[in-house]
Amino acid sequence: MRTVLMLALGLTANVLAQNAPDKPKADVIFTHANIYTGTVDATSLVAGKRAEAIAFRGDRILVVGTRDEVLKSKGPDTKLVDLGGHFVMPGFNDAHLHLAHAGQEKMSVNLVGTKTLDEFRERILAAVGKAEPGAWVVGAGWDETLWPVKVPPTRWDLDEVSSGHPIYMDRVDGHIGVANTRALQLASITVASKQPAGGKIDRDEAGTPNGILRETARDAIRAVIPKLTHEQRRRALELALSDLASHGITSAQDNSSWEDFQIYEELEKEGKLTARISEWLPFDDTVDSLTGKRSAHPADDNLLHTGMLKGFMDGSLGSKTAALLEPYSDDPKNSGLPQYEVDKLNAMTKERVLAGFQIGFHAIGDKGVQMALDAFAEAEKAAKENKVKGADGGSDYRLRIEHGQVTTPQQILRFKELKVIASMQPSHLLTDMNWAESRLGPQRAAHSYAWAEFLKRGVVLAFGTDYPVEPVTPFRGLYAAVTRQSENGKKSYYPDQKISIEQAIAAYTTGSAFAEFAEKQKGKLEPGMLADLIVLDRDITSVLPPKILETQVLRTIVGGKTVYEAK
Repeated sequence: MRTVLMLALGLTANVLAQNAPDKPKADVIFTHANIYTGTVDATSLVAGKRAEAIAFRGDRILVVGTRDEVLKSKGPDTKLVDLGGHFVMPGFNDAHLHLAHAGQEKMSVNLVGTKTLDEFRERILAAVGKAEPGAWVVGAGWDETLWPVKVPPTRWDLDEVSSGHPIYMDRVDGHIGVANTRALQLASITVASKQPAGGKIDRDEAGTPNGILRETARDAIRAVIPKLTHEQRRRALELALSDLASHGITSAQDNSSWEDFQIYEELEKEGKLTARISEWLPFDDTVDSLTGKRSAHPADDNLLHTGMLKGFMDGSLGSKTAALLEPYSDDPKNSGLPQYEVDKLNAMTKERVLAGFQIGFHAIGDKGVQMALDAFAEAEKAAKENKVKGADGGSDYRLRIEHGQVTTPQQILRFKELKVIASMQPSHLLTDMNWAESRLGPQRAAHSYAWAEFLKRGVVLAFGTDYPVEPVTPFRGLYAAVTRQSENGKKSYYPDQKISIEQAIAAYTTGSAFAEFAEKQKGKLEPGMLADLIVLDRDITSVLPPKILETQVLRTIVGGKTVYEAK
């Protein structure tokens, strides 16, 4: 009887084995790696789980674990890649950048890093010499705080090298620009011009415009600069996307134009879109227009879709247009340039949240932050009263404040209360620490760029670069977050706001994924997640902080496909 039973069990097992479906086999397996899976919360100090091999099938992760565990998914057609022990981590998700602007800067006059007014003019003169007669000469990237005489350039500085060309040059932060006399004439900016709402035309003692245009005052110039062709726009985006791939950025939350989004669609159809794009829409557009654009592309497309609405509360700290509750310490008659009347802002915010849109407000000064928080509070209250559900089925609307550089402790508590995401760019501090305290005074400066304070209060951090305002490399931001020191290590800025490397990585991956409703799709290297990862030349969790700045990306993988490999 026992023998018969054993035979029956054996036959049953054989039948089950024959009928059992084969486990899916991997398309690609990476072995011999030091894999940082990213399975760590941003508020934790515990290091993430490690693995030594990873397998993909299609655009998803199939297995992560030991070599033996992962090799069980090997099939006859599986490609094996030995990574030579290199460090692997989730791809960076840049939560705030401007790809079209970045690419267009590469095609115009690059003024980044100019150390003097003379060098500024020399670069423009070189471009003028190559331009067609009478053509516009445009560019960006100047920063007068790097010059010996820290005074912005004027129309007359440009006139000396213009040779009759209209010239316009944006500052590095993108919130003010300088135009020469010919450009001002074409834009009809004269002594009689009134100050626009939310902007300022700087003038000399006689009341003559001196060429510096702040915030909305720049619109008149932009209206007369010839528009880019479709081909020029596409080339700019291709240049910027190449930059992302070579720096390990697999996802980008982008503030470009609708025309640029349509080019992304072209690239996607051609199989040439090498990063996942969440494209922001303008907060100021009508709800009908926004709804139409949102429905124009599938929302569940993991490679490309529209995202939040972007609005501006104020300008920048470097240009002294960020809105502050109290005047600038080094400019006592100036408190910045708020961009909205409060009642109008609150009404527009409420209308758009009730229509189901996520909103992110650019707010750098503490007054700008207060405007954003107050508008969000009213909108959330209205959403609850109207039973509009958030991402969690309740009150989580994933509202965001972009930058949030100057905040009060009370405002940080309000972030937590309202579940507002702090979308910040730590690399800004490397530039701003040279003058931020003089702008703010020590009391306000102590709560500026307050990453540790946000995390301590349980606020979700999402990191980005604000490229091209800062270089696209995320390693610069990681270094800033963990050191709060200048790149040469000689200057420190309120070091009690430092965070750990694990927290900084989480803000650049899981935090930024959460900020775009994608935490179940990316940010961690786990089975079922999108196969977006990067291979680096060093373990950035264990090297000394200065070495983080020297990190090189060896391979960038989006959806299981290599989009960049170092030579």
